[in-house]
Amino acid sequence: MTPVPQYGYHLGVNTSGFWKEILSTDATDYGGSGMGNMGGVEAESIPTHNRKYSLRLTLPPLGAVFLKAGRI
Repeated sequence: MTPVPQYGYHLGVNTSGFWKEILSTDATDYGGSGMGNMGGVEAESIPTHNRKYSLRLTLPPLGAVFLKAGRI
């Protein structure tokens, strides 16, 4: 957690495909700025953190983002 947003942060994951953003603590529903990943991101074939794929994320300041593999 940092007091500034992080853009293009790569997070390694094992699964390809779409990752749905299920919660962002910076959502306007919780009084935040609404910064997030527009509902989800597609995994890229860029190995990161010893994982085969990665997600390029926008991380809100002083917040957390929760994602789940799949469109559901």
